[in-house]
Amino acid sequence: MQKPLQQFLDYLTSERQLSPHTLVNYRRTINELIEHLDDQIHQWHQLNGNHLKAWIAKLRQRGLSSRSIAAKLSAIRSFCQFLLNREIINQDPCIGISAPKQAKPLPKNINVDEVNQLLNVEDGSPLAIRDRAIMELFYSSGLRLAELVNLNLHDISYPEQLVTVTGKGNKQRVVPVTTLAITWLKKWLAVRGEFANSDELALFVSKQRQRISHRSVQVRIKKWASEQHVNSHIHPHKLRHSFATHMLEGSGDLRAVQEMLGHNDLSTTQIYTQLDFGHLASVYDEAHPRAKAKKK
Repeated sequence: MQKPLQQFLDYLTSERQLSPHTLVNYRRTINELIEHLDDQIHQWHQLNGNHLKAWIAKLRQRGLSSRSIAAKLSAIRSFCQFLLNREIINQDPCIGISAPKQAKPLPKNINVDEVNQLLNVEDGSPLAIRDRAIMELFYSSGLRLAELVNLNLHDISYPEQLVTVTGKGNKQRVVPVTTLAITWLKKWLAVRGEFANSDELALFVSKQRQRISHRSVQVRIKKWASEQHVNSHIHPHKLRHSFATHMLEGSGDLRAVQEMLGHNDLSTTQIYTQLDFGHLASVYDEAHPRAKAKKK
């Protein structure tokens, strides 16, 4: 069983040019499987899904995390695909084998003082004005990066202080904009002509006189975080998450936050905002008729 393994590693080295570290991990994982199989099979074509399920169960018993098990299973999938392509096996034993579900790490928000520190940009240059307008709008309305980049001039209603956002699945929603964000958007419009052609529809443009890119927004926010001496690693999604968290802390209105974020499923908002479920329980006890009756 070692010969096909070496052929696989040679293939990864010569054709896929993977790093030595990755090769070591692949070798270790496949050898672990071989050791687990012991005398159960002697050739790879005898490997089946039940063998792999038993191996995964053993990894769980050892206390490996879902992420580690998924990484090992990924290595085995690649190896089996190689064996299949080389006709060493006739069918893929990984079919129907699911990786353990992994908990998605929640983004950390930044506190209100850090937000104020980040947004207190005093540079009066046109680019600085544009960047502050971008950051104010992120935090004002909880936009996704793609949503902000795709905004056009007509998407902002200044009298009503609203922004019309086109989110995932081309679904539109209307979100309030703070007075401060409106102020800086107007300041940006006053200097936008230095960067935008007269027929340009994009709200935010770059020095190249075209719609600003996702990457450019990320780089500029990171730059301002450094210049404003904000310790947290700042990126657009963190501003969105901070908006959601601070709105929820201030209002306790989960449904309103869901609407502003553009989430289809309320449970997504619960996770996204790291909701205080103790607060939910107290609201439930106060609002649900049978909960109140029980207390009485």
